[in-house]
Amino acid sequence: MEPFAGGYRPAGRCHRPALTPAAAPQSTRLAILVPFAIVTLIWGSTWIVIRDQIGIVPPSWSVSYRFLIAGVVMLGYAAYRGERIVLDARGWAFAGALAVLQFCLNFNLVYRAEAHITSGLVAVVFALLLVPNAILGRIFLGQQLGRQLLVGSGVAMAGVALLFVHEARVNPNGPAESLIGVAITMAGVMAASIANILQGTQTAKKYPMIPTLGIAMLIGAAIDGVIAWSLTGPPVIELRTGYLIGLLYLGVVASAIAFTLYFSMLRIIGTAKAAYSSVIVPVIAMLLSTMFEGYRWSPLAAGGAVLAMFGLVIALRASRPTR
Repeated sequence: MEPFAGGYRPAGRCHRPALTPAAAPQSTRLAILVPFAIVTLIWGSTWIVIRDQIGIVPPSWSVSYRFLIAGVVMLGYAAYRGERIVLDARGWAFAGALAVLQFCLNFNLVYRAEAHITSGLVAVVFALLLVPNAILGRIFLGQQLGRQLLVGSGVAMAGVALLFVHEARVNPNGPAESLIGVAITMAGVMAASIANILQGTQTAKKYPMIPTLGIAMLIGAAIDGVIAWSLTGPPVIELRTGYLIGLLYLGVVASAIAFTLYFSMLRIIGTAKAAYSSVIVPVIAMLLSTMFEGYRWSPLAAGGAVLAMFGLVIALRASRPTR
């Protein structure tokens, strides 16, 4: 007889543990699905708000105001929670890199892209974020891409492609203007993707997220202000109620709240799955574009929306670990 927990078993016999169902992937749990849905809904609405911000105020000043508000809110919330700013030299370098990539290059490029193409098309192109996120996550973070995740990516990207084709056909600005807008958006996508990879590193996890993000946003706002002053002159503000409300929405809801939720998800489920929020965002953006920009749906666009959502469901249910 051989001893084992709870008694003895006959020698030579193999003890087999009872079979248990496979644990559900983290990306299907409410702790991930709820913030995922919130972030997706918020960012799906930002494109139409950004569109309204373009006009009297130069884009770089609007971006600077947005992250000045967001940074102040983040640091205020960190102080309320009793979180201190404890960044060493490496932490400040990390915050600076995040500021340049996420809160400067990414948003300056996106705001400028919307001067060339519709908000819906910008959102569609930005859905490609999942591709560099998956590739760079594999290269630099060692994140694995299971078959189910790859299948979901393929289905979702097919849907995005259909949405893109439809948008290109109906864009009133012509194909040349569309190409300029797409190129600017893709540059913003790459900046955002590198920032996402930074958030997935062990360095990012060494520092408290909320105060670190707050510092990065304030650094980004300062850089945005320098760029704005260099390109367009002293600060410009529009006192129109719609502009001011939109600025508060973008600063508090779409930045301070949404980025905290998004980067928290990213650290748990990986860069590839987190980027799937960008796949469903175009559908929301196009629904709002239908209401406010005269966007017209076609069977091609509807099919693309369905494929994008179906691919999202497949990918988020992938059970293979991301590390």
